[in-house]
Amino acid sequence: MIVWALVPARGGSKSIPLKNLLPLGGVPLLDYGVRAAQACGRISRIICSTDHDGIAARAGTLGIDVDHRPAALATDEAPVADVARDLLARRGTPDVLLLVQPTSPFLLPEHVEHILDTFEEDPATQSAQTITPVPHNHHAWNQRVVENGRVGFQFAAERARAYNKQSKPTLFVFGNLVAARGTTLTSGGGFFAEPSAAVEIPPPYDFDLDGPSDIAIAEAMLSSGAVRLPHMSAALPR
Repeated sequence: MIVWALVPARGGSKSIPLKNLLPLGGVPLLDYGVRAAQACGRISRIICSTDHDGIAARAGTLGIDVDHRPAALATDEAPVADVARDLLARRGTPDVLLLVQPTSPFLLPEHVEHILDTFEEDPATQSAQTITPVPHNHHAWNQRVVENGRVGFQFAAERARAYNKQSKPTLFVFGNLVAARGTTLTSGGGFFAEPSAAVEIPPPYDFDLDGPSDIAIAEAMLSSGAVRLPHMSAALPR
């Protein structure tokens, strides 16, 4: 099975300027997912898609390929599946393409391994994704809506039937990694094409670094040992 990884890393982040080069634990955010993919050992090609020279330079120091993204696909609105299809049209099509997002710094090599296993175990699988359980307070049936200053439950009947944790169905959110078959993408499907295999991972490895307040949270998880990243031991300051 030929596996490639796509690392989408634009330079135009608005929430945190140049977020993909943000130092986390003294190491650029870009490095985390790349090193996890490299440590997996089953990926023949890792390609950073970027429109920024500084990001391209950092990717080069990591020993991965750089694809200079067309301007039309370097906007906030450009779907990442379109970025992938453009890349594959120019460079060829692997059996599986992983989407390694720099904003998921706590990706582990074993998460990558488990995702790839799902494609080998079931030829019908078109995509695979890591998932993590939704905390009880964030469960859909606990969500509120506000109208004219009054608050109520969005799913009032469901919550009335299942007000405690044990009686609610388990729901999941996206974890930290998604992959799709190359032919699924080139034929117009997306990274979450069905049937999509599930690989459950525990929190906080699903952490997504999106805004400025997330920086302190990520630093605290690293320094406290709440997340353990053995593949980063040589890169992180001791």
